[in-house]
Parts: sequence; structure tokens; C-alpha cells
Amino acid sequence: MHALRRYAIYVLAFAIVAVWGTSFVSSKTLLLAGLRPEGIFFYRFVLAYVLMWPFAPKPLFARSVRDELICAVVGVSGGSLYFLTENIALQFTYCSNVSLIVCSTPLVTTLLLGALYADERLPRGGWACSLVALAGMALVVLNGHFVLRLSPLGDGLSLIACLTWAVYSLAVRYLGKHYPMRFVTRKVFFYGLLTILPMFAVRPLQADLALLAQPAVVGNLLYLGVVASMVCYFGWNVVMERIGVVRATNFLYLNPVVTLITSRLVLDERITPLAVAGAALIIGGLLALERLRRKPTA
Repeated sequence: MHALRRYAIYVLAFAIVAVWGTSFVSSKTLLLAGLRPEGIFFYRFVLAYVLMWPFAPKPLFARSVRDELICAVVGVSGGSLYFLTENIALQFTYCSNVSLIVCSTPLVTTLLLGALYADERLPRGGWACSLVALAGMALVVLNGHFVLRLSPLGDGLSLIACLTWAVYSLAVRYLGKHYPMRFVTRKVFFYGLLTILPMFAVRPLQADLALLAQPAVVGNLLYLGVVASMVCYFGWNVVMERIGVVRATNFLYLNPVVTLITSRLVLDERITPLAVAGAALIIGGLLALERLRRKPTA
């Protein structure tokens, strides 16, 4: 029964990563329809926050000011700041640079959590497996286009996005030990929404009802808000709680693979042999890492 529960958590983690991988295609569809990035974020988080209310514990605040501030941290690091830094970075550097830096989040998270918690450290030989997966991820993201140019501002913002998700993971790890994950997830959406509002003082929120009523727009917003946000954020927080932050975050190496396949099926984008080789390296690295974790220590 214990093994069955563990495999069920692994299946849940993979399903969430698969949804997040396809969410890029939904976001691209909405951008092509005329929505701006901050509007997409706002609408999806509003949907997630409203729909999370019936399932989340009803107390409005955490049990202490300190814990409430940490709740604000998860909303900023896992929501508004992560979103803004990633999307603004795209205006100053290449998409490939942003993807490569942001997709190194598992490695950054492993460094941060491993330095703070002994139970989150990789087993002996684990770093080699993680680097193999990271190399595979680079091949998938580049997809045969080896054109990388440095942009200090854009690449710096991408690095901040990468670091914010690691901070999010750290904050959720703490809150998960003191509060139900449904409460923590509701706080992510609340503070994510609250801290994105100043953005609309600079660029007013789009409220074009004709645009928002388009079937493609409605469908993709519902997918992003209900599935990719409400369901997946809650599910991901549970996964981190059950198998550990580092172990869960390593599943994010699979994100570019899912995006690559979805882009091929939906947007007819090309997949190169190098990208296929990269996908094999990612899967091989993760399988080897899991085998090392199960190996009994001397």
C-alpha cells in the first residue's frame, strides 16, 4: 500500500508537470488573441482564487503575523514576481536564454534546500544525474538552435524568476508543516493577485468583453485558471509535502519535454533529433536519480 501511494504521488507530479508544459501553448493562444501577459495572469488567478474558496479552510489569516508574511512570500514568489520577471525578461533577451535559465530551477532549488535541510540533499552521485537531466533540458529548449547571446538585464531577470520559485518551494515547505495545503494554496492566489494590482496603474487591465467572450479565450482561460492554477498549485504543494521539495522539483526537468511535444501537436513546431536526444537524457537522468534514492545506505 505504501508503494502504491508513492507511485500515485509520482503520477500526480508528472500529470501536473504535463499540464504546466501545455499551459505555455494556452498562454500563447491568448496572447495571439490580443490579451496581454499581466491580464492573463490576473484572470487565471482570479478564477483559481474564487474556485478555491469552497475547498479551503475559512480562517482569513494565518495564526501569527510572521506566518502571514510568509504567506505573502509564497504569493509573490510563486505568483506575481515570478510571472513579471519571466515575462519582462522576454523583452530584453532571447526566449532561449529565458527558458534555459528558468528551467534550471530544479538545480537552484536543490542547492538552496540542500544547504538548509539534510533530508533534502541529493544522494551520492545524485549531482551527476541532475546535471545529465539539466544538459538534456538544454538540448530540448534549444531544439537545435544554438544561438545564445548574453543580455545582462534580461538574463538577470530570468535568474530572479528562477530564484523566486526556489524561495516559493522553501516557503511552502515551512507552511505545509503548520497549515493545510488548501489554506496555503488559497494564500498563493490571494497575494499573487494583490501584488499584481500595481502593474495595472502602469498598464490598465484589459476589460474588452467582446474579446473575453470569444470561445477560444474563454476555454483557455478556464484551462489556465481551473486546471493549471487551482488544481495544479494545490496538487503540487501536496506533492512537495509528501515526497520532499527537491524530489518534487526534479520533475520540472520534464516540463520542456511536454512543451516541445505539445507545440509540435498544436502549433506544428519542428522537433529536431537533438531535442529527442535531450528528452532521453532528461528521462535517463531522473530514472538514475530515483534509483540512487532507493539504494540502501551503508
